[in-house]
Amino acid sequence: MPNFQSKESRNWDVISRRHFLGIGGMGMAGLSLVDLLRIKASGGIQADARDKSVIMIYLPGGPSHLDMYDMKPNAPVEFRGEFSPIRTNVSGIDICEHMPRQAKIADKFSIVQGLRTFGNGHDPYELLTSDPRAATKLPPNPLPVFGSVVSKVRDAAGTRVPPYVSISDLHLLRPSLNDDPETASYLGDAYRPFRTTGPGLENLSLANGVTLDRLQQRKTLLRSFDRLRRGLDQSQSVRSIDKYTEQALALISSNRVRDAFDLRREPESVRKLYGPASDFLLARRLVEAGVSVVTLPGRFPAKIGDFARGSSDHWDTHRHNFKFLRLMLPQYDQAVSALISDIYQRGLDKKVLVVVWGEFGRTPKVDTVPGFVGGRGHWLESGFIFMAGGGLKMGQVVRETDQHGLRAKGKPVTPANVLSTIYHVLGIDPARTFTDHFGRPRFILDNREPISELLV
Repeated sequence: MPNFQSKESRNWDVISRRHFLGIGGMGMAGLSLVDLLRIKASGGIQADARDKSVIMIYLPGGPSHLDMYDMKPNAPVEFRGEFSPIRTNVSGIDICEHMPRQAKIADKFSIVQGLRTFGNGHDPYELLTSDPRAATKLPPNPLPVFGSVVSKVRDAAGTRVPPYVSISDLHLLRPSLNDDPETASYLGDAYRPFRTTGPGLENLSLANGVTLDRLQQRKTLLRSFDRLRRGLDQSQSVRSIDKYTEQALALISSNRVRDAFDLRREPESVRKLYGPASDFLLARRLVEAGVSVVTLPGRFPAKIGDFARGSSDHWDTHRHNFKFLRLMLPQYDQAVSALISDIYQRGLDKKVLVVVWGEFGRTPKVDTVPGFVGGRGHWLESGFIFMAGGGLKMGQVVRETDQHGLRAKGKPVTPANVLSTIYHVLGIDPARTFTDHFGRPRFILDNREPISELLV
């Protein structure tokens, strides 16, 4: 039984959400559900885009544009590197020889060249917000990430799936020392992503011995405590808890989310198509179940001697760039081609947008400094964006870089342009404002120009 004489129960304004859900035996709902899930909204969204979703795949460390999608076979060897381009099923589009599966489906994706970013740290915060200020620590009064914005705008009653799910962790370097880049900031903690790591997923089940009938009884008991508490305190934080708890209870009593996480429900042939990239398959299942935004890192382990590309500095190929990419690119190729092919086969290509990118590209000139020979360093002037589906124009290369891949010809593409394109697909007006921590109205995006060549 709850202790109503506790310090927490005397001060409802600072009561912990887990303590609150513990009342009446409701603890199985869990902190993550109550903190992170809100009810979708229909307001502010174009009617024909309300069921659209986006999967954003972040390649942590900075993938090499010159060795993947922006190859320069006529450049001097110190620029073009060791790989050769191969033709795709779209005339005029060539990609790296180590991505033959994608070469067969180039009509189903588009490549944007000349991405210009501004933050030199290994952090996806700039990609998620268009704000270049962060590296390994969030800036003061940070912008909310796009997934949180989508959660806020699509806030309305009736949903039984979390609007924003983060698979694994987008941190790159020593996560314990970095701020979480997927911040909801001034939108509020309720719009943070539901995470597949930690207690969130475990809490998507009923506690032992608790049936749906008992759960309904506990809902009634919880509402009784709500009415009692509202007579004591009407603070914003307590009113918020009411809404979060209601959706948490709805999720617990539904199989829809739990089933989406159960990859055993997929045929063996589909799981084989994705191979080890089960997170990519999970992303497809989640958007198919109704999740609006799914984020995940694209990590493909590779080891050369005692030097490994793993979970910490994966695409950051200062050393052994070509040796590592020979091992990583075939894995990446299988994962991406499986996801894109699967989405098209299921008829989801108009409803689901896939975006793949990293925080920057790599230096066009191969390194010759002792200790870094054969590597490529950070290069903010030019990267790439891979985009597929979402009802956008596919089968093209958008924009271009100069003969050595140093920088964009003409106006470069920025993270704001990419995010504006995503909001266009989702039917959200990036000129909408929300009030920040200082009471000031803030636009979703300051630069609201989408990538026009992709728009239908």
